[in-house]
Amino acid sequence: MAAVRAFDYALSDSRVIFADGALNTLGDSVDDAIGASRVLVVSTPGRALFADRAREALGHRLAASFDKARLHVPVDIVAQAHDIMLACNADCLVAIGGGSPIGLGKALSRETGLPLVAVPTTFAGSEMTDIWGITDENGKRTGRDKRVAPKLVIYDPELTRTMPPHVAGPSGMNAIAHAVEAMYSESVSPISSLIATEGIRLLSEALPALSSERSESHAVALLGAHYCARALDMTMMGLHHKLCHVLGGSLDLPHALTHAVVLPYATAYNAPAASSAMGQIGKGLGGVNGDDVPTQLWNLNRELGITQTLSDLGVRESDLDRIVDQATARAYPNPREVTRAGIREILEQAMSGERPAMGE
Repeated sequence: MAAVRAFDYALSDSRVIFADGALNTLGDSVDDAIGASRVLVVSTPGRALFADRAREALGHRLAASFDKARLHVPVDIVAQAHDIMLACNADCLVAIGGGSPIGLGKALSRETGLPLVAVPTTFAGSEMTDIWGITDENGKRTGRDKRVAPKLVIYDPELTRTMPPHVAGPSGMNAIAHAVEAMYSESVSPISSLIATEGIRLLSEALPALSSERSESHAVALLGAHYCARALDMTMMGLHHKLCHVLGGSLDLPHALTHAVVLPYATAYNAPAASSAMGQIGKGLGGVNGDDVPTQLWNLNRELGITQTLSDLGVRESDLDRIVDQATARAYPNPREVTRAGIREILEQAMSGERPAMGE
């Protein structure tokens, strides 16, 4: 019988509602959880229909809307939304959409302390964490702050059923990346490991079925994303997330796609120093051997039709030195030592899209 290592963990105190049609009860849910009366709705133009439904559900509680949320949360967008928030005297924020509006909502909560309600329409996972990010002329900065954790999270599987495959696949792989890094995090616990394993299992089974007529696959994938987000909230991320944030913030790359492309290669780099974690991840991926985890992640990307290379996202060879510099500028927890040569190896494999090679 294996010994149980010491651990500690904390969970955010968010209230979570998971149900088809849950968006329709947004107004009552905000009353119950927060009691707000002047709500600012934050969204993107691409989620206009859902934002309209949120405004309708809020009814008299709606104070104003802002639909210009953007990827990586640029500081100028935060400033614009902040001005509207002050003008309407908002006492609550509702962010509906993917990681961009939820990230913007978090930035506003961090500045003002206003409670945030998150209604995710993708598998991004930001809704369950106290992790914030913002991008300025110096690149993307991230951190943790309990003030930004949403007080209420509404999961409505109906909202994910309109995601096209080219959005759903990378979004789901981004969620799996949260669970993968949670497995070998220095703050891993038996609880986070269980949750992460189940999240990987649900997503790896549901994502390939999203394009079929099996509508339940969307609810299963969304539940898997919720588990992965919980695991993310309970742990600290490592090399994969650091590298993807540098890539995304420096080169304005699509968040989920970047995470999906880099995941097999960052996992292969860390695998020799995280054999126990690879075994757990392999269980979630259908019982594959731990040594085969990076290849299985690579295969899953291919099955979902996800682009395999950073080159396809617009990264050039001339960008790599700058990315290596930024990704190694500060130390951060990771199971394997982060070196310039190691980062370069990951990037070069991700540029070509070749089958991931295990590190030494």
